Amino acid sequence: MPPASTNLLDLVIQGLLRVGLAIVLWFVGRLVISIVLRLTRRALEARKIDSTAVRYMISALNLVLNIILIFALLGVFGIQTTGFAAILAGAGVAIGVAVSGLLAHFAAGLFMLTLRPFKVGDFIVAGGVTGTVTELGLLHTKIDTPDNVATMVGNNTIFNGTIQNFSANPYRRVLLPVQLANSADHREAIALLEDLGKKIPNVIAAPAPSAAISEFKPAGPVVTLAVHCNNNDYWQVVFDGNRMIREALTAAAFPQPTEELRVLSAA
Repeated sequence: MPPASTNLLDLVIQGLLRVGLAIVLWFVGRLVISIVLRLTRRALEARKIDSTAVRYMISALNLVLNIILIFALLGVFGIQTTGFAAILAGAGVAIGVAVSGLLAHFAAGLFMLTLRPFKVGDFIVAGGVTGTVTELGLLHTKIDTPDNVATMVGNNTIFNGTIQNFSANPYRRVLLPVQLANSADHREAIALLEDLGKKIPNVIAAPAPSAAISEFKPAGPVVTLAVHCNNNDYWQVVFDGNRMIREALTAAAFPQPTEELRVLSAA
């Protein structure tokens, strides 16, 4: 057989061997990546890290491992990856400079994942936004406001400010102020309101409902009923409480403060 034919045959055999090795490396690498991702996910979930954050971490790890696998495949075919690594490093520096502001949000996201001042489903006030947390990411936190507006707030903005978590404690206080007329018996009103507070749906028994005079106005004293409920029931308790108070005062024929207001305005 001529030497040229022998060299061509050797090249074909080497090429086939490299292709076969690359195929084996691909399947083995993908298997190893899937195992690593599975174990990492279990470890993160065991630490009770937010599910959204877990997806971010797994996606980032999957990207890094696949890049490493591609470099390994290029090496099988004799392609130098040093140049690619240098290009990626340079691109990384350029991107890092361009998006340096995002690094602060990323670092704040890591701190929040560790300190866990709130979790998905909590009702909070953070970064000047009030609402329910629906997504906790590495760069931003998604909050749905009470009027159902999805709002993205940078993690650094949240972390550098004051965070109020209304879902952290088992119950929340609801204040229901009631304007009485000057001629009304405040003691009778206090007794009526405290008894009524026990009947409002979803009001908890302890701490018990209590009422007291909270301020004075020209129309008369203001008696405030304080009840407690779960955060999820807050607005329902406010609305039902106001309605039931109005109905109870009307049924008990309590004097209305509007007459005193007319007299004061006429004077």
